[in-house]
Amino acid sequence: MGSTLVTPLWGLFQREFGFSNITLTLIYASYVVGNLVALLFLGRISDQVGRRRVGVPAMIVAIASAALFLFARNELWLYAARAISGLAVGLASGTGTAWLTELYGGTQRGPATVTATVANQIGIAVGPLLAGALAQYGPAPLQLPFVAYIAVLIATAAALLAWPPETVRSRVTRLADLKLRPRIGVPESIRMPFIAPVVTAFSIFALTGFYYALLPNVLRQALHDTNVAIAGAVIFEMIATTVVVIVAARELTSRTAMFAALFLIFPSAALLILTQSLHSMSILLVAGVFTGSTLALGYRGSLQVVNELAPNDRRAEVVSSYLIACFAGNAIPVIGVGILATYSSLLTASTAFAALLASMALAALWTGAATNRRASVSRS
Repeated sequence: MGSTLVTPLWGLFQREFGFSNITLTLIYASYVVGNLVALLFLGRISDQVGRRRVGVPAMIVAIASAALFLFARNELWLYAARAISGLAVGLASGTGTAWLTELYGGTQRGPATVTATVANQIGIAVGPLLAGALAQYGPAPLQLPFVAYIAVLIATAAALLAWPPETVRSRVTRLADLKLRPRIGVPESIRMPFIAPVVTAFSIFALTGFYYALLPNVLRQALHDTNVAIAGAVIFEMIATTVVVIVAARELTSRTAMFAALFLIFPSAALLILTQSLHSMSILLVAGVFTGSTLALGYRGSLQVVNELAPNDRRAEVVSSYLIACFAGNAIPVIGVGILATYSSLLTASTAFAALLASMALAALWTGAATNRRASVSRS
């Protein structure tokens, strides 16, 4: 919820503080800094000190981020708030997923993973819907959404203290004994087959990052709609589609899901251009459905492929490398769009962005097909 709560509010912050599209995308991307700190240095900390001892502080860190947004006086506050939000989400998501798996009994990884994924996507969907409605129809549009979010965080922290049992029995008690060294890497034996899933992940996170960072600008500039509740509703529709497709397509094999997502990137990107060219809300809603489907199939499929490729003794390193590609996809292309839009137009920047996505999808499809052919030859 914290990762997308601010999505419909970006345009309001931009007008309030008078910063450019480049600054907007840099503020958005600073979220990744916090994510990377959580992934590289703190990803294993709840395994060592306990789930509750990380889960509750993660809520406190999220409250600090929301408070910075709430009292922001210029864009520097937003940079700090966004980076701290990334740290909080990184801590909470890893800890929460592991905690859920253990509360399910450890043997029911499938149901636990589905629960964690669906909960994550529901939060991503509800955040902008709530923020957009409160900002559009309530008082203090840049404050009320964060007051509501802080209330949710306080209630969640209280629930974590009172309800779920601690599942980590052997805990590190001394700071010097904590293992915080980053673990990333891809073994040489799987580097070629690793390309297709990692490019898929980069592409789909770039596509959704466009919506999270720039949808208010698309609505305002191309559709001449300044209702921030609409931005929240479009994101909600997109992620609701993601949840439905995750559940409906759970029987698809990992590679089938991944390749389907790569094919869906083409219409998803094209519909973004048509939305702006034809100034059509209807096309934007259709684009949201395609993008939500792309995210559902691409993330589940590519992550599962990576899990299948990774050797057991290096799984954490390989998955961490994959997640870094996700974070990079979420941040780097959007910054490029912001720079290009500042010196040309949002439509020109979006067209270049769509061309990049199409090129990457083609490369991933070709690499994935080549890898499958080699595997078939080896088996025969």
